[in-house]
Amino acid sequence: MNTILKTDITVKAICDGFIYNELEGKGLFGLSGKLTIQPEYQRNYIYASDGGKKEVAVIESILKGYPIGLIYFNKVSEKNLEVLDGQQRITSVGRFVTDKFAIKDENGMEQYFSGMAKDKQDKILKTVLLIYECEGKESEIKEWFRTINIAGVPLNNQELLNAVYSGPFVTLCKEEFSNSQNANIQKWSAYVSGSANRQEFLECALDWVSRGSIGDYMSRHRFDKNITELKKYFNSVIDWVSSVFTDVESEMRGLEWGRLYEEYHKKSYNPTKVSAEVQKLYADPYVKNRKGVFEYILGSSVDTKLLEVRVFDEATKKSVYATQTTAAKTKGKSNCPFCAIGHDANKSKIWGLDEMDADHVAAWSKGGATSVKNCQMLCKTHNKAKGNR
Repeated sequence: MNTILKTDITVKAICDGFIYNELEGKGLFGLSGKLTIQPEYQRNYIYASDGGKKEVAVIESILKGYPIGLIYFNKVSEKNLEVLDGQQRITSVGRFVTDKFAIKDENGMEQYFSGMAKDKQDKILKTVLLIYECEGKESEIKEWFRTINIAGVPLNNQELLNAVYSGPFVTLCKEEFSNSQNANIQKWSAYVSGSANRQEFLECALDWVSRGSIGDYMSRHRFDKNITELKKYFNSVIDWVSSVFTDVESEMRGLEWGRLYEEYHKKSYNPTKVSAEVQKLYADPYVKNRKGVFEYILGSSVDTKLLEVRVFDEATKKSVYATQTTAAKTKGKSNCPFCAIGHDANKSKIWGLDEMDADHVAAWSKGGATSVKNCQMLCKTHNKAKGNR
């Protein structure tokens, strides 16, 4: 890969023809259209996501005469360049010059670029940026892109995959799933964690449709001219969840809905009964893990481990153990009620406290309470065998 240091490109030149498109993923442009500031493999603009602190810092650095770091361009052709590294900084400058945000002056007053003193405007526009222009094969450019993004705000896995498999498929994916203006974002947010800007909706959609093999899926579809399969599958999962669980709960966000869809979508559910069961479990003081409620219901309310039902405390265990053991020794039988009615060598065995587990006499799932009256100590083997009976 060849690199040439450019020391004659000013902020004014970069911002000539600058377009900031709110529809993320469509690309930003500068240098009179010659420079693509946001090529398809780049992440979305995120410097404004922290309340604008980072983009304000870029402008303040320029006004104070501080360097804002090296910037790298990829020479695509004799007439076209694209930003390899520095997209966030360049976009910050372009956004400020086009009055998209303000900074505070020395008196604490907010100032947009158009309202600043001319000497300050000139200082910004005449600032020379230190730029390396790179030229090489796609594989070299992509590897360099990975290397230079180990600092600053690190690329997450999906942003790196977007870079590796850039092409028409990624462009279409970002238009749909990385666009914060998409009207479906609010609905998706009930079930998917993350943000559009950091590619988390896209990552989730790809994870679901590929059954976890995102890189392989993106490689196979890299040059597709549509994302029909991806959109259809993602929306099928979302529609299924919202039809089964008519009440939206905060704990639903981020669950493995793709896996649950594959496992349960062919079963029929009564949404009214499901809603009643969710509310019943949410009101149960013994349920420790509300996130497990939804899979528990989908699985016919069998696997209580998903709910992390509150277990008996140590004081209760010791009390019940002492009572059972005293009674068992008096009768010459095992202190495990199940062993005591058996026919093997353990019929009269007295188990130690650490060899036993506390068990609900009447199963919690069938209405049994987690109380002393509903507690019995069983040897570990019999407790495991009893299960949910």
